[in-house]
Amino acid sequence: MEAKNNQALILFDGVCNLCNSSVNFIIKHDKKNKFIFAPLQSNIAQIKLKEIGIDVSKIDSIVLIEENEAFYKSSAALKISKNLSGLYSFFYMFIIFPKFIRDAIYDYVAKNRYKWYGKKETCMVPTEELKSKFIS
Repeated sequence: MEAKNNQALILFDGVCNLCNSSVNFIIKHDKKNKFIFAPLQSNIAQIKLKEIGIDVSKIDSIVLIEENEAFYKSSAALKISKNLSGLYSFFYMFIIFPKFIRDAIYDYVAKNRYKWYGKKETCMVPTEELKSKFIS
């Protein structure tokens, strides 16, 4: 599956329990069908990252690719929240804080995510009903 014109691709750490829970949360609140997903460990993610000139060795948590532009860390998370249903879109207002502050908080959580939330041995396998949300 390829992204449609209005869709954005979220690349996530497929073995991270926090990341997998976040993907499930996004799917639940993505009422406009804005997002599709791929684990960073997948071939398609590696290809997409190389296509847009991202050093794959420096990415380990989340990347949002929207209209051939990539967003990382807190910027990716906030841009994603902007498109979610309900009050979650209000989290986007944190974009006003300097990126170095937002990313410092993001990096702290990302650095500890395996310790706090655990890690799987393999990437998540989407259920039949969610397969359309994932590219391979």
